[in-house]
Amino acid sequence: MTLSAESSSPSALDWKFSQVFGERSPGEEVQDVDTISAIEFEKSGDYLAVGDRGGRVVIFERKARNDIVRDYYNQHDLEQRDFMDTQHPQFQYKTEFQSHEPEFDYLKSLEIEEKINKLKWCATPNGSLFILSTNDKTIKLWKVANIGYGAPARCRKVYAHAHDFNINSISNNSDGETFVSSDDLRINLWNLEVSDQCFNIVDMKPTNMEDLTEVITSAEFHPLHCNLLAYSSSRGFIRLADMRQSALCDHSAKILRDGDSRGSKSFFTEIITSISDIKFGTDGRHILSRDYMNLKLWDTRMETTPVAIYKIHEHLHSKLSDLYNNDAIFDKFGCCVSGDGLHFATGSYSNQLRIFSYGDGSEEGMTIEASKNPSRKPHMQSASRARRSSLSNLTRGFYRQGHENSSPGNSEFSCNLNSKLLHLAWHPKTNLIACGTGNSLFLYNA
Repeated sequence: MTLSAESSSPSALDWKFSQVFGERSPGEEVQDVDTISAIEFEKSGDYLAVGDRGGRVVIFERKARNDIVRDYYNQHDLEQRDFMDTQHPQFQYKTEFQSHEPEFDYLKSLEIEEKINKLKWCATPNGSLFILSTNDKTIKLWKVANIGYGAPARCRKVYAHAHDFNINSISNNSDGETFVSSDDLRINLWNLEVSDQCFNIVDMKPTNMEDLTEVITSAEFHPLHCNLLAYSSSRGFIRLADMRQSALCDHSAKILRDGDSRGSKSFFTEIITSISDIKFGTDGRHILSRDYMNLKLWDTRMETTPVAIYKIHEHLHSKLSDLYNNDAIFDKFGCCVSGDGLHFATGSYSNQLRIFSYGDGSEEGMTIEASKNPSRKPHMQSASRARRSSLSNLTRGFYRQGHENSSPGNSEFSCNLNSKLLHLAWHPKTNLIACGTGNSLFLYNA
């Protein structure tokens, strides 16, 4: 569906808790390796993949409708209800496998974490399940087997040794044959069938690294046109590139930037405008972006201003110095778009899920705490210091040098910085959102 002023305004959605997997007990410590780091629905919506910091991938499968019925109603009740056509999807555990292991790069004396950075399902005309997974350096293609047919998953391809810096994105092309992987300075194009060769299509590395002014933060293929690619940067820009125009398509890219950003500039301005995630709408004309403060909706034909801005962390404006000192300001929140392109979601602190609808007249949207007990009060505490391992963190070093004496200020926050909802995905065919916080996967439906 295409967004326009003439489009009928979407009605407010009534969101309800659906399911939870891996909910922890109050006060239970979550091991770092069990923390969810990636979530992705398969295109049909029948499968959901979840990756964690321990390198594992867990696959959930949509329950058959008859199974859902048996879970909730007896046959007599069912006959009294128009149930079969209204029930939202329910998921059940299917399988899991170890996708990545810790590695050590002896040439660079660098420890490579097993953490799953991104997951992407691949188009499969024969009905087989294939999924791409990546950690910081290595991408793998897995074939997921049906239960009872041997190993739960088999690695079919390994795409390695193509990135000097940490991989932040992978994205499948609509042609079903190629995909891209991006790190802080380069985007590479791969053929799914060729694991030992890729083509560099974007290179932002300056001749002198001291001239580095921005890094790539996310990249995604256009959903309809296989030659178009969007990628975002730490300066808050979104570039639209056409691979048909040149071998290196960064110089000819169309740039979307918020030219109407108002207010005084500060030391923190460039940090908080860095885009952490982008998603194309299904129409391919709109792009959703998330920076630290805002969720923005862009029309690719309007280069200088977003069509909508939803404020997420406005209440934290006065706390930027504290957020900087405890590294929370560098947290990377994801975003997602509904299948009809009219609704958007992102996460925040205190395990909050924020959901918005375009054109409904409300900029506040809906806020849900990802918990089965949403009345619990958030704890007032600061975030723990995160590990740094990517060039995108090099910019933090520049900021440190120039702002070493920032005032500690008042460290009391109105939210729990340790409980953050970074990863989420929207079901492609219905209003169902999967979101991860800690080691818990929550699903909400409308």
